[in-house]
Amino acid sequence: MNKIFGIVPIVMKVLLGLVFIASAIMKIVDMDQFEIYIYSYHFFSLNFSFLVARAAIVLELVLGIGLISNTMHKLYWWGSMAMLLGYTLLLIYALVIGRTDNCHCFGDFLQFDPKQSLIKNGVLIMLFLPLYWMGEWETRFRWLILCLAVVASTVTVFAVSPPDNFISANTAQHNLQVEPFNEILDEAPLDSLNLRDGKQVVCFFSTGCEFCQMAAHKLSLMQQFYGFPANRITYVFMGSEEGITRFYEKSESAPYRDVLYPDAVQLLKVINGIFPTIIFMDNGEPIYEYGFRGMKEEEIKAFMAN
Repeated sequence: MNKIFGIVPIVMKVLLGLVFIASAIMKIVDMDQFEIYIYSYHFFSLNFSFLVARAAIVLELVLGIGLISNTMHKLYWWGSMAMLLGYTLLLIYALVIGRTDNCHCFGDFLQFDPKQSLIKNGVLIMLFLPLYWMGEWETRFRWLILCLAVVASTVTVFAVSPPDNFISANTAQHNLQVEPFNEILDEAPLDSLNLRDGKQVVCFFSTGCEFCQMAAHKLSLMQQFYGFPANRITYVFMGSEEGITRFYEKSESAPYRDVLYPDAVQLLKVINGIFPTIIFMDNGEPIYEYGFRGMKEEEIKAFMAN
C-alpha cells in the first residue's frame, strides 16, 4: 500500500508534465493564431509578440520535460507554479476588459474562454500544491538535463515555426499588377468608393482563406490601436455573401466597408493570384504592399498616424 501511495505523486507529476508538453505542441501547431492572441493585448509590438509566443512555448516544454525527469524538483515546481499564476493573472485581466474569446492555452484544438481557462488553471494549481514536498531523482546530470531541455526546446520551436520577422517579413511582396489595379479602381463597383482620395487601405481577400482571416484580424487590431479611420479601409472579396459573413465571424475583424467583386478572373489578375494582398495607398498611389507574413507594424503605424 505504501508503494502505491509513493507512486501516485510521481504519476501525477508525469501527467502534469505531459499536460505542459501537449499545451506547447498545440500552440506550435496554432502558432499564427497564438501570436495574434498575444499581440491583441497590445502589451508588446507585433515583432516582439512573435518572440513572446515562442518563449512561452519553450518554457512549457522545458517545464514539462523537467517535471517528467523528476530532477531539480523545487526549481521546476516553482517554475510551473509561477507560469500558472502568470497565465491566471492574464486571464483575470481578460475578464476585466470583457474578453470572451479562446485563450489558446491548447491552441485551437481545445477552446477555452477566460472563465473556463481560469477553472482549468485552478485545478492544475490544486494538483501541484501537494507535490511540493515530494522527493527527486538525485543525479549529477540534472544540470545537463536542464540545458539539453532548454536547447532542444528552443531549437525545435524556432526551427518548426520561425518568427515572420526572421524570414519572409524581410522580403517585400510584389504581387500587385499596377495597370489592372488602376483599371478596377475606375470601374464598378470600386469607382464609387473614392479610393484615390487620401490615405486608403485596400485588402484583397478570399472568403475561405484562413491566412486572409488572420491578416484581417491583424489589420483590424492595428486600426484600433493607432486610430486610423475605419471608413478608409475596404475589403474586396472573392467568394459569396454567405462567405463574407463567415469571414467576419472567423477573423474577428471589425466590420469595414466591403465589396464582393463580381469578376473573379479580373481580381486574380490584379493580385497575381495571391491572397491575401493588402495595399496601402496615398492619393491613388500604392505605398506599401503586404501579405499575411510580411506586415511591418512600424511602417503601418507611421502610415496610420499621419
